[in-house]
Amino acid sequence: MSTRSEDEVQSDRKVVISAAITGGMTTPTQSDAIPVTPEHIVTSAVEAHSAGAAIVHIHVRDPHTGRPSGDPDVFRKVLTGIKERCDAVVQTTTGGSAGMTIEERARVLPLFRPESATFNAGSINFGVFPVGERDLPFEPWEREYLEGTRDYVFRNTFADMERLAVMMREAGAKPEFEVYDVGHLYNIKHLLDRGLLDPPIHIQFVLGVLGANAARVEEVVHMLRTARELFGETFTWSAAGVGYPAEFHMAAAALMLGGHVRVGLEDNLRLSRTARARSNAELVEKAAALASLLDREPATSAETRELFGLKGLDAVGY
Repeated sequence: MSTRSEDEVQSDRKVVISAAITGGMTTPTQSDAIPVTPEHIVTSAVEAHSAGAAIVHIHVRDPHTGRPSGDPDVFRKVLTGIKERCDAVVQTTTGGSAGMTIEERARVLPLFRPESATFNAGSINFGVFPVGERDLPFEPWEREYLEGTRDYVFRNTFADMERLAVMMREAGAKPEFEVYDVGHLYNIKHLLDRGLLDPPIHIQFVLGVLGANAARVEEVVHMLRTARELFGETFTWSAAGVGYPAEFHMAAAALMLGGHVRVGLEDNLRLSRTARARSNAELVEKAAALASLLDREPATSAETRELFGLKGLDAVGY
């Protein structure tokens, strides 16, 4: 016989869906659906929010070439555009893209003081070079960019993380810790023990990157168990699978295990084995439908702000 209250049961039903709108490692030739211009990124984010995404995760691109960018002027156009059209939680990247320094990646924090931002919890090899080997009509910069990841280390040293922790705190931004491998959890524990982070924390398991942990249910369970051993039951968590079918396999695992979900064109370009995604909204709709089948429902942006302890749109710097 259950002893849980109705409020506890209803709270567990809510799932926060994040939509990763455009990313920093894909290239436009891979899919016409990838948003490139500020206007397209804004529209795609608003559509994803309408489809059920409480959080929209934002990178930006050069509007002329589609190359991943850290241009503050483009960021401002995107952030203000989304804010004007919906109440989504806008989560800025501090991961940026290949070749960016930590200074370039993190300058969104003091400039825009977002409600939430990603915090990459350790270094990894991050390879997308197999994509560049496909027979696609890539622009020269795209093929060079993709091939360059054969020798790319996504750098997140302890010095980088210590600096980022201070910047997050000063900006009043809630970190979402991107955990690509189990060792990254111990990095977070180290930062907590030094008083550089403010609990409770939110962790996202990112699985399926070439160079990091595989997108397998067993890996989600192992990482979740490790997180519970380190942090008790005080943290929230979500899962993101890179590629298809990983995106929806990891979503299903998170839904069953009580976590939250990330989907989006940053991570995956397919809606099914036979259909390419035409928009971020389509991917969010599929995640919401999957949640419904498992008796969970998408949280609103207001519910997400309360759950994650976010400061609200009136306190951002854009």
